[in-house]
Amino acid sequence: MWSLEIICFLLCFVPSYQQFPRMCATQEALRTKECCPTWEGDGSACGASSGRGTCEDVVVSAQPDGPQYPFSGLDDREKWPLVFYNRTCQCTENFMGFNCGDCMFGYFGENCNERRESLRRNIFHLSRAERIKLVSYLNLAKQTISRDYVVVTGTYREMQNGTNPMFAEVSVYDVFVWMHYYVSRNALLGGPGNVWTDVDFGHWAPAFLPWHRAYLLHWEHEIRKLTGDMSFTTPYWDWRDAQGCDVCTDELMGDRSTQDPSLISPGSVFSSWRVLCSQAQDYSARGVLCDATEEGPLRRNPGNHNRNLVERLPTSDDVEFTLSLTNYDTGPMDRSANMSFRNTLEGFGDPQTGLGNSSRLGMHAALHVYMNGSMSSVQGSANDPIFLLHHAFVDCLYEQWLRRHRPSPSQYPESNAPIGHNSEYHMAPFLPLHRNRDFFISSKDLGYEYTHLLDASQKLAESLHPSLEELQDVWPWLLLAGLCGGILTIAIAAAVLTTKRWYKGSSWLHARSWKHAFALPERQPLIRSNEIEETNQHNYQTTM
Repeated sequence: MWSLEIICFLLCFVPSYQQFPRMCATQEALRTKECCPTWEGDGSACGASSGRGTCEDVVVSAQPDGPQYPFSGLDDREKWPLVFYNRTCQCTENFMGFNCGDCMFGYFGENCNERRESLRRNIFHLSRAERIKLVSYLNLAKQTISRDYVVVTGTYREMQNGTNPMFAEVSVYDVFVWMHYYVSRNALLGGPGNVWTDVDFGHWAPAFLPWHRAYLLHWEHEIRKLTGDMSFTTPYWDWRDAQGCDVCTDELMGDRSTQDPSLISPGSVFSSWRVLCSQAQDYSARGVLCDATEEGPLRRNPGNHNRNLVERLPTSDDVEFTLSLTNYDTGPMDRSANMSFRNTLEGFGDPQTGLGNSSRLGMHAALHVYMNGSMSSVQGSANDPIFLLHHAFVDCLYEQWLRRHRPSPSQYPESNAPIGHNSEYHMAPFLPLHRNRDFFISSKDLGYEYTHLLDASQKLAESLHPSLEELQDVWPWLLLAGLCGGILTIAIAAAVLTTKRWYKGSSWLHARSWKHAFALPERQPLIRSNEIEETNQHNYQTTM
């Protein structure tokens, strides 16, 4: 039944009009450096006529960055988004979005005044219908061109300061693939092979967890807008103590192909997916940005990875040690940070000692290496839908740490973190703008919860959810079967009673008539009377 509904949905679906807003990817917007699109609700810039927001100057932090990136004025992500825009929409109250047309995370309704808490669930606690829906939503996002966003394919300098816009259309899903590439790409210093590799605006430093939290929330938000399913949430894969890729089945994220172990099984819709922005070495060698063209099939070969780099998948003990670390980040706040919760969870701190620059990767990074394919490239990892399930659980652990240790806002560094990671820095390449500190808060303040963090009784009820869902689907058939069984039983009983009455009322069936007709001389009883009584009693009890 679900399959039929989904097919009809896909055939009838028309994308709604709702990481560069399409309306800001014009020559005029780039030359004026203003990204304040109109809100279709009232036709005014930023929905100003309705009090949703106003077009304001962008204010960036003047706090110093760490020494890891020793340049200035060479990368478009520096002081984001000033290279492209110095005026953007600033939204009021519970409104959000590049034109203030959306609601802040956790708020719903026409006026964004309905507060709701969404629940992110273990993927293995989804019913069969919910798993089908998840896969169909992912594939729909992959096949639907984004109506809101385009992606940049050249630097601002290559665009001749905005007179020659360089953007490409991609799918809703691939907007997020590109975002993850763009935040983690090497810095282009000019010319082929001239790049700076020790830089990442979303990894290897304090913003790793807040940036990916914002990323997942925006992805979830776009899926809701695309499908109209406001109850959709991102499921998570609890990979603690996993012996293999539990989610690598054709029902979920795709099994391994029997023809080529590095490809996805033809039985999975993901076998037809094509990746983009996955050839980091090639871009660096040519000194260019990813141009958002297809680069081949999605690849994955879980378990056939470099064992010297990743010995095994993370264990429950690794997770518990990581959660026990009291400091969010330490020292230089990069991959060398010791006893840093962020660095250990990210995978560069040893999950048994807490020491940074570990020779073997653990926790989050271990999963990426273990997948041994598209997931193993930092820049191209979001091509694999497992990325979303994996990072949802990483975010869940981040939330668990926040609740356990209740850090003060001052634990997040205001200055001297690697570039892009100070608390007041705007996250690249998000438009609308978000600061790193905006997501150093509990998920409950952002409108969502994890079943992993519920109390024991709630967890038990959640684990029973798939069975109850499937029972709900089949209960009409069970009821019908029960009714048919009851009718059949009554019919049989009635037939037996009728036969019995008819038998008693028929003289030719009376035992006396037959006794005289077929009387035989009896020399010795076969069974004594007391034995007959015992036998009858035993049979009765047995029948009961």
